[in-house]
Amino acid sequence: MSFNFGTVPGSCPNFSAPVLHGEKPSSITLATNLLGGDGRPDSSKVSKGNVINAPGVFAGLLGAEQWKSKMESPWREVAWTEDRRETLMESISSYKPGFEALSEARVLLLGPVGAGKSSFVSSVQSVFTGRFTNRAMVGSSSASFTKKLQLFNIRGRSPEQPTALVLCDVMGLGDGETTGLTLHDTLAIIKGHAPEGHKFSPEQPVRSETVGYVKKPSLKDKVHCVVFVVDASKVSSYTKGLGTTFQQLREHISDLGVHQVALLTHVDQVCQETARDITQVYNSRIVQQTMTNAGALLGMSTSYIVPVKNYSSELDVDENTDILLLSAVDHILQYVDLHFQDCAATYPKLSL
Repeated sequence: MSFNFGTVPGSCPNFSAPVLHGEKPSSITLATNLLGGDGRPDSSKVSKGNVINAPGVFAGLLGAEQWKSKMESPWREVAWTEDRRETLMESISSYKPGFEALSEARVLLLGPVGAGKSSFVSSVQSVFTGRFTNRAMVGSSSASFTKKLQLFNIRGRSPEQPTALVLCDVMGLGDGETTGLTLHDTLAIIKGHAPEGHKFSPEQPVRSETVGYVKKPSLKDKVHCVVFVVDASKVSSYTKGLGTTFQQLREHISDLGVHQVALLTHVDQVCQETARDITQVYNSRIVQQTMTNAGALLGMSTSYIVPVKNYSSELDVDENTDILLLSAVDHILQYVDLHFQDCAATYPKLSL
């Protein structure tokens, strides 16, 4: 008996019509028992007894017909339609902060180098311009390309129609206080003390003597929601030190009363089915398991995490990719609103 699925590691194969030869054995090892903690096949669990003529890690698993990486029904519902895209675009374009005198909602993107923070800024802007736009400069090295605090006011369908959304891009997080953006400087940004354009360095933390330091920040100077950005293809390889950094940040940010969500980027790089068709993202067991692992890394429930596919090499935008990106922005703005509601309840006469 042999199976010919023609799959490769990391793909989301369709086992609906496997090619079977010979009789079906009475005792079958489930393929799910051969998966590692990241939801992918674990070669250490594969033996001659449960693999026959296996050219790849996934192909040839006995009982593979019982394992479906592609779920029969999605674990989150999304309407992949032009109407949904237009509804989201209109909702985001017309969004107004919860305070009448406040014109912008500031959202800070935090994550390790290469997670896709700057790419997310450019991708969201691309949705509204209708073509790929490198709004935020993106690097390709292991060192953080972004060094300064940059504020990007997302423009609507025309430059004359800016949205109220401001995405704050900053240098990548490190494993501790000696590399990347430090805890001290991160909190300085969130509290509104760090000036736009400030160049960060672990050796020169933001202080009252810093040029442009905002001594008495108002609500408009502060961050209204923090978005952690993690790379789906690297979740299982991030260091323990980075996990500790995330946990410390989460605790301190929570103490400030700022809500936090997360983006799981590069989901197309962990699942081939999703890479072929982004509408399958919520049907993928691999993406679901990766999101669970990201939640463990961040110390965050998966209900706060949304997957995205940033634009990178494309020149034109895609309707379904747009929907996933816009859904992420809509998710973020919900928590921005919660922050404003909390502020209104706690400080009814809060200075703007």
